[in-house]
Amino acid sequence: MQISPARKIAYDVLRRVEEDAAYASEALHAELGAEVSSADAALATEIAMGVLRWRRLLDFLLERHLRKPVSRLDLPVAIALRAGLYQLRFLKKIPAHAAVYESAEMVKRGRKSSAVSLVNAVLRRAAGEAGVGAETFLASSLPPAERLGILHSHPSWMVERWLARFGETSVVALLKANNRAPRVTCVMQDMNRYEETIRELEKAGLRIEPGRLLKAAFSAGGGSATGTDAFRRGAISIQDEASQAVPLLLGARSGDFVLDLCAAPGGKTSALIRAAGDSGLVVAADLHEHRLRVTQTHFERLRLRRAHLVVLDAARGLPFRAGFGRILVDAPCSGTGTLARHPEIRWRLQPEKLREFHGLQTRLLRNALACLAPGGRLVYSTCSIEPEENEEVVEEVLREACGDFASIRIVPASETEALLIPHLAQGMEAGTLFTDDGFFRTSPAVHQTDGFFAAVLERP
Repeated sequence: MQISPARKIAYDVLRRVEEDAAYASEALHAELGAEVSSADAALATEIAMGVLRWRRLLDFLLERHLRKPVSRLDLPVAIALRAGLYQLRFLKKIPAHAAVYESAEMVKRGRKSSAVSLVNAVLRRAAGEAGVGAETFLASSLPPAERLGILHSHPSWMVERWLARFGETSVVALLKANNRAPRVTCVMQDMNRYEETIRELEKAGLRIEPGRLLKAAFSAGGGSATGTDAFRRGAISIQDEASQAVPLLLGARSGDFVLDLCAAPGGKTSALIRAAGDSGLVVAADLHEHRLRVTQTHFERLRLRRAHLVVLDAARGLPFRAGFGRILVDAPCSGTGTLARHPEIRWRLQPEKLREFHGLQTRLLRNALACLAPGGRLVYSTCSIEPEENEEVVEEVLREACGDFASIRIVPASETEALLIPHLAQGMEAGTLFTDDGFFRTSPAVHQTDGFFAAVLERP
């Protein structure tokens, strides 16, 4: 018996994530070419993403049968053990003998044949416990953050700070949401052809469900949306619903001068280009030239020609005057609102990094506000759920604002909701998307989207 193509792909992806700090979604995209069957693509994705989501719990269970932590094993051995145990515990349709055998073969693929007997022995013992709940093996004296961190596979420091803010019930719901595979959500680029495009996608074998937040959104399962003619000709794009909502908060209109300060990969910018129309001006800026090349490719697929792409370091100052009526600052952040989509983030992020992001984000926001025209509106957003990156950034920048910018205000939710209401899906209440202090916020647990934050600011 040889290693199946799916397990080879999963192994290679997991190794790239660990060795090269690659994002799993990008590594999978690179591996899952047209020659890979849909069944193999689905299994490879399930194993790779499942191992990353459940890594801490898997290591805890494996270490019951090891003499040292999994983190101290050679990487090929650690990957093989985690992938094997994930299949034994979470993929009930896979025979245990296949999961054990192919995991041992993975070690050979990683040139660690001396560890084959170890992998075989550990996984066979673990297979006997596969039906036993993990909580059975936890010490009763464990602190809540440690217990939940193991059971739901998140770092304890992350769980601890969320417990302090949200309480245990909400945190458990969030942890569970972070461990579910997210829906593949699309945005319809031309609502006038919505029904026609949906029928086309269904005819191509996709399973379509309407969006939960927005009319223009829908989820596509049962196949690859990016492999359809609708995607290739720019009728649809892949984008989380919360991400789709953010540019709508700007209320951009035909003729507006718009600045998107952290534009790549261009999903939000494309909505702003359409809103500004032929008579408007959209400047799409980003720090990295290679990311702007990806953005340009995205615009070309959508047949959008009206954006000016600029490479610049917005944290060091901007070469613009205060002439933009609409500005989007979708700031670089920790990404803690996207842990279901990017599970590797939870193992890379350290608490001190949040203060580093805070410093960068305040510089970006200050510089962007200096380019905002009188009467203009700015949206500051992140895909983080951490206060250091969200409301604390806005509050600090506004507290220190002076001169003509001292009167900049946070637009109250009642005004911003009016911009969203025409775009909301049936049954979606705008009020559930805003906090009492006027901030836009989505939750993976509540809205089944990425966790986004946005503040809408206005200069009188």
